[in-house]
Amino acid sequence: MKKITLLTLFMLGFVLSEVQAQKVALKSNLLYDATTTLNLGMEFALARKWTLDVPVNFNPWKFNDGTRLRHWGVQPEVRYWFCENFRRTFIGLHGHYADFNVGGLPDWSFISKNMQENRYQGHLYGAGISIGHAWILKKRWSLEASLGVGYARIDYDKYPCTACGTVIKQSSKNYFGPTKASISLVYLLK
Repeated sequence: MKKITLLTLFMLGFVLSEVQAQKVALKSNLLYDATTTLNLGMEFALARKWTLDVPVNFNPWKFNDGTRLRHWGVQPEVRYWFCENFRRTFIGLHGHYADFNVGGLPDWSFISKNMQENRYQGHLYGAGISIGHAWILKKRWSLEASLGVGYARIDYDKYPCTACGTVIKQSSKNYFGPTKASISLVYLLK
């Protein structure tokens, strides 16, 4: 993982101090939960119709059958809400960065043979746009869904098996397509 610089900590402290009197929400993406990926998001109200969503995810697991789904990522997003923040429909502009070590995935119809028989290790970065909607469940609880499309640059090393250490290919790929999917449980702190 990359080291957090003092400038980054200062900027985070500044943002948090500016939104203390504003609304803040904690969130968990249930789709990540389904893949055993630990995740937590915080969303900060910036103005009546603007928020900053900062979700972070981490999957440290290596399964006994050799399957790897190890990764960590962050996908900050600035959102414009058509009604008011944390209510109803929004559009967003997000960036993303992730490190990954993935391979030996199950033999399911939607997973390629390449991902079943090989291991990929590297990182990706990019940006995209999204649309979403929040449904209020109770005073502080809501459910939120969003979908996004965009671009990712993927730099990776390919290995011939999930446990091998010999690189058989180093490459990069430009990807255009879905970059975000979430169904999140949201708790409003303020």
